Amino acid sequence: MLLPKKNEELLKNLLNRKEGKSIDFKQSITSAQKIAKNLVAFANTEGGIIVVGVSDKKKIIGIDPEEEIFMVEKAVFENCEPQPKFHFELLETIELSEKNVETEKYVLLVVVEKSIQNHYFKNQSGEKIYYKRLYDQTIPDTTVSYPDSPLTEN
Repeated sequence: MLLPKKNEELLKNLLNRKEGKSIDFKQSITSAQKIAKNLVAFANTEGGIIVVGVSDKKKIIGIDPEEEIFMVEKAVFENCEPQPKFHFELLETIELSEKNVETEKYVLLVVVEKSIQNHYFKNQSGEKIYYKRLYDQTIPDTTVSYPDSPLTEN
């Protein structure tokens, strides 16, 4: 089990950043395919952080860490080739409700390393597609094909 850290300064710094080439905010991970595309895109570009448990308006929603970790690991295992290097960090924050009740909320950081090799998203039909980050978008780059692809020139 991943132990949470209380690092309000790091969380504040992340929330002050805009989505871009090296950071993406997610309320939760609802699709293994979508998160796999982000993981390979970060590895193929300059690395990055996926912040899970934060809305697009930068409000901390909180997550169930075990469920989100499961979804990321499933995405990597099923849809990334080769698998990018990454690690998790779990941040805990305490919020006061209107009735002065403390509530713990968790935010998961998926820290993806920049890679020197190409990583591909493997879709349901087995096709391998190269993705990269362009500003705050994860986009396919059809000029880069998988080495065993029939599209690859010899």
